Amino acid sequence: MAQNFEIFTKHEIIHAREQLKSWFISNQRPLPWRESPRPYATWLCEIIMQQTRIEQGTRYWNSFLSQWPNFEALAAANSEEVMKAWQGLGYYSRARNLHKAAHVVVHEWKLELPKTAKDWQALPGVGPYTAAAIASICFGDPTAAVDGNALRVLSRWAGIAEPIDKPAGKKPIEKLAQTFLNIKNPGMHNQAIMELGALVCTPKSPACDVCPIHESCRSRCTIPGQTPALPMKAGKTKVKQVALTFHVVVCGELVLMRQRPSNGIWGELWEFPSNWEETSQTTAPQLQQPPISSSKSLRHLGQMGEAFDHILSHRKLSVYFQAWQAETAFPEANGQWLTWSEAQKLPIPRAIEKNWEELEKSMQLPGLS
Repeated sequence: MAQNFEIFTKHEIIHAREQLKSWFISNQRPLPWRESPRPYATWLCEIIMQQTRIEQGTRYWNSFLSQWPNFEALAAANSEEVMKAWQGLGYYSRARNLHKAAHVVVHEWKLELPKTAKDWQALPGVGPYTAAAIASICFGDPTAAVDGNALRVLSRWAGIAEPIDKPAGKKPIEKLAQTFLNIKNPGMHNQAIMELGALVCTPKSPACDVCPIHESCRSRCTIPGQTPALPMKAGKTKVKQVALTFHVVVCGELVLMRQRPSNGIWGELWEFPSNWEETSQTTAPQLQQPPISSSKSLRHLGQMGEAFDHILSHRKLSVYFQAWQAETAFPEANGQWLTWSEAQKLPIPRAIEKNWEELEKSMQLPGLS
């Protein structure tokens, strides 16, 4: 267990720093945001890439830049347009904070962008890592950016056996990251650490034989395909099993859509009225009336299709669709009666989006079995 970073000599740190730089120059992926980095594009990239695969995130990054090429354009956008463009990425608080942050930059900062990581953290949705990445890459601010990749690389390099998801492990890694930082080119160094974690020092079976800092690494593997015990984590949040029933309520050619509250899962997205029930059962939940004001006037048409699983970060959803016919398009709090084409333009959860076409076709039939 190593917590005293004097185990690395000054020579080892300087040598590892230069080796990392050389490796990055030769091996970095040609990602579009690395070409002439701009604060807006870099900020957008860092927000989108959180909890997102690089291939998927790149598509969204290009799409956002095409629709809203700068802070002014994004600030002027309609919030539902932004949420719709974000649809499918998950963690929707990122999209809400993205829009709020653009407003701050335009209306409060008057497009005067800060140069330091500390000041960038004043923006909604921008934490220490994101702020350090933007400030170091775009303004040369000498602040280490410590994301999940950096935590893994540095904990292995120094042999830190304290859990990285607890202060006892994370704080010494952050201290080491700042000591290791190349202050002459902090942006390149921060990107190099992240790239090393993405391409070489991977969660499983890292390629230690081609790692540029393997000479001084306290956790390097000598057997191909082996995975180091580090990093350590205190424990993951238990995944909850949830039965989720969406109630598709129609009245003629109209379907009832309801907006979810801003806090919680799928905040501010639109959905069919739904019931959520934590369960340890794998069987279908008992049929419930839709959680709407006029549910007694509905006629149940049946279940639509087979149930399917949908995975969120800490929940495994068993998703069901139930079809209902309403006599009249009654008023509903936080709800709207819309045509199917109007409803499809709203930002909706992925669990609904991927079944939209089938649901719409089914509800146009005279009845369901």
